[in-house]
Amino acid sequence: MLTNLIAGADLESTVIRILLSLPIVLLSLSMHEMAHGYIASKLGDPTAKNLGRVTLNPIKHLDPIGFICMVLFGIGWANPVPINSRYFKKPRRDMALSAAAGPISNIILAIIFAVLLKLTYSFLVPAVLTDPSESSFLILEILISFLLLGVRLNITLAVFNLIPIPPFDGSRILYVFLPPKYYFGVMKYERYIAIGIMLLLFLGVLDPAISFVSSTIMKLIFLPLGLL
Repeated sequence: MLTNLIAGADLESTVIRILLSLPIVLLSLSMHEMAHGYIASKLGDPTAKNLGRVTLNPIKHLDPIGFICMVLFGIGWANPVPINSRYFKKPRRDMALSAAAGPISNIILAIIFAVLLKLTYSFLVPAVLTDPSESSFLILEILISFLLLGVRLNITLAVFNLIPIPPFDGSRILYVFLPPKYYFGVMKYERYIAIGIMLLLFLGVLDPAISFVSSTIMKLIFLPLGLL
């Protein structure tokens, strides 16, 4: 089973997972950054739009290291969309809305992948079983594995970006609830915090928390679709 191969740790399974992940990562990271820019432009900030960042073109968004990390480890980042809060009528609120747009777009993508997975189980699986062949089973397994990866990677990307400390989107959302002096006090150390977070991710310290939240969200998506 291809799904079992992907869960393994051998070279073949790693190559298969990377190949299936590539188009998903390109779409997911591009959608995430485009959503930031689109909402910011709707709220009055033309910066991202003027730079051509309100697009799904991955060349406009990808950070090479973040892309590789996303493909290999399931957690990564893109080149952040620049946002100038001076254009906003309500900077605190609008910055939070612009920040939330990225993770929300990935949750929406995860739901779309899940719906396609449900349709696959409902229609394609019975069709293949009525006229089985080795090639049709292989194609079906590839499709199911691809869609499942689409759900997992997008949920993980959303959860990762919702970490409520700089430089993640969650810190911008938290901005609404913190007095400015505390928020900007934390932001002064954004670079050092980012290095610390990456170190914790590398050491696997944050893996249990991210995995728990991601699994919970996946269950909430799968449950109404009857995929559990």
